[in-house]
Formats: sequence, structure tokens, C-alpha cells
Amino acid sequence: MTVKVKIEYDAINERNTFSSGDILTGRVILEVLKKTDFKSLTIKAKGKARVLWTEHYGQHTHITYYDKEKYFSQEQFLLNKKKHKDSNTLGPGRHVYPFTFQIPFQDMPSSYKGTCGKVRYTLTAKLSRSLHLPSKDKTKFNFISQADMNHRGLMAPQYGIKDKDVTFFASGNISMEISTERTGYTQGEGLVVKGEIVNSSTRKIVPKYILYQKQSFFAGGKRRVHTYDVLKEKGEPLPSSTRQTVSKVLTIPREITPTILNSRILKVEYRLKVILDVSFSKDPEMKLPIIILPSIGGSSMKELQIVSKVLTIPREITSTILNSRILMVEYRRKAAVHVSPHAPTLPPTTHGVKLRQDNATSKSSLQVAGRWVSL
Repeated sequence: MTVKVKIEYDAINERNTFSSGDILTGRVILEVLKKTDFKSLTIKAKGKARVLWTEHYGQHTHITYYDKEKYFSQEQFLLNKKKHKDSNTLGPGRHVYPFTFQIPFQDMPSSYKGTCGKVRYTLTAKLSRSLHLPSKDKTKFNFISQADMNHRGLMAPQYGIKDKDVTFFASGNISMEISTERTGYTQGEGLVVKGEIVNSSTRKIVPKYILYQKQSFFAGGKRRVHTYDVLKEKGEPLPSSTRQTVSKVLTIPREITPTILNSRILKVEYRLKVILDVSFSKDPEMKLPIIILPSIGGSSMKELQIVSKVLTIPREITSTILNSRILMVEYRRKAAVHVSPHAPTLPPTTHGVKLRQDNATSKSSLQVAGRWVSL
């Protein structure tokens, strides 16, 4: 091979992830063995999703469902023959061409690979030459969406009640009240499950706690669903005629895919399922929704303390004046955030704490550790 093309890009944090608005820098390296004429050298950054699966109807009918979703595509010319009329030849040796992209400020899902679909963010370099096939290199970069960081339901607790009569080779009733302190949890955080279980039956019961992932794929008016258990834990057995307050901590894996709700063709959701295992009987179960967010800078949802303060406007204050040519009276709300010296270090992509307001809805958001949270 006369020319070898290689892409390198620079990490901006320890986890080597990128989010909307981040600057991605790198270089395309050409290893040239002998003098080579070129037409162009390009680098393209792209984000897209794809779903694909096949369904079988009888022995001879097979239907394939496919769809795709494009998020962005940016291309740069690093070498262009039209701009190098006097020098369109690469000499032997190592040639380095830097590039810079800014990831668009768009609502895009996180990188993901599932059973029937995937979300990919890639860099592709291509050296075009006359009478030769292009020389290429392609590499992925990991994108983390912050689209659900300001979801109002993240701090809402979840609660459920379930009861069942036991009738097969047994008698009595079993019931459970289960709750979580909130809906949103970050990767690596502990999900605390609390509740009360009442065993008024004649059988022993064993509580089981399962965190499972639900993958949904959409194409051609069809949906394909896959589920798998992320975590499975057992509680202490409850003998007959007992009541017990339970508490269980499920540690969410750090490398688990965050919840994806912002794609047209696929979804990634999570549920907490609590089962009361009863011998020789159908087990009652309860499901509670869980949203898993990316861990940025090691912070958890608990470390984002949202405060609310009511300011009483004095009755004698001067009204806003905007209709004079020579003077104006305006008012601004100013918020300051004190960061404890013991707080975790923010990642290099974070630029402190920001406050923004949507003039259309009068809603305010606070940015801490790179994530926008509604106030």
C-alpha cells in the first residue's frame, strides 16, 4: 500500500466522551511510501442511528424492517487539488493535517449498540487519488447526551402497592409497598429500594429485586422489543405470618447505557421490578420506572441540590421604564452559587456554573457539572 491513512483525536476528559457543543480536535496522519498524486483529503464527522431486523412468517415469508436517522454531518477539506495547482503531489514520509470540529448543539441520543439497532458517532478520513481507490480510515468517538438532565421528573419519588391472595396449596394474602426516593440515577450510583412486605399467607416468600433494560426498535410501522436483566438481587426470606420493613441498594453499573428517549427509531428504558417469590404460586410483581443518566465528573443526582427562593418585590419600587428615548429602568435577577472546596473536581469540559432563562416560558435552568437542571 502506497499510502496509509490514520485518524487520531484528543480526549477532553478521563472517560473520553463528548457532548453537544464540545470541541473535537485531532489530526489525519498520512504515511507515504513513495511520491503520490492526490485529488483531495477530507475528514468527516457524522452522527446517525440505524435499526434493522427480520421477521419470519411461515417457512417462506421473511420481511426485513429497516430505518435510519441522521443527526449531523460535517466535512472539511484538508487537501484540495484546486487549491494546490502547483503542488498536488505528496512526497515520501509522514504528513500530519490537524482538524477541529464543534459538535452541534442538538438534541441527540448517546452512543449505543443494541440487539437490532445502534447509534454511532464517527470520524472518517479519505484520501482521493486519480485512477486509484480512495485510502480511508474510520474511527468512533463516544457521545453522551445531556438531553434528559433537566427532566422535571428526575427528582420525583416512585411508589407502588401490590397484594395477592395465595390459593394454590396454600392460603392467605401477601402484599408489598415499594418506593424509591427519586426517578433519576447516574451511572455508578446506588439505587435504594425501600418498602414494607406483609406475609399473611401460609408459605415462605423471598423478595427479589431486578433492574432490567428495555430496548425498543421502530421501523415500517412495526416495533421490536428486547429486554435483559442488568442486576438481580435477593432479599431475606419472610416466614409465614410476618411483616418486615425492607431496604436494598442496587449499584448501577458505571458502563451501562444511559436512558435514550430522544430518538425516533429506538428507545432504551429501565425498570425496577420487585417480585415476591412464592412456591407453587404465581409470583406478584411490581414495576417502577427508572431513568439512568450519564455520570459526569463523578457527581450524582444527590449532589445537585436544587433550591427555590421567593423574592418579595417592594410595593414602592419604580416600575420598569422602556418607552423613553433618554432613559430606561430595567431589572435583572442575579443568582450566585457557592461551590464547596470539598466538591468533586469538574471535568475539563465544564465551565463552572451557569444560569439561563427561557423568555418564552419564563423557566430557568442551572448548569452544574455540565448538566442543565430546571429550577
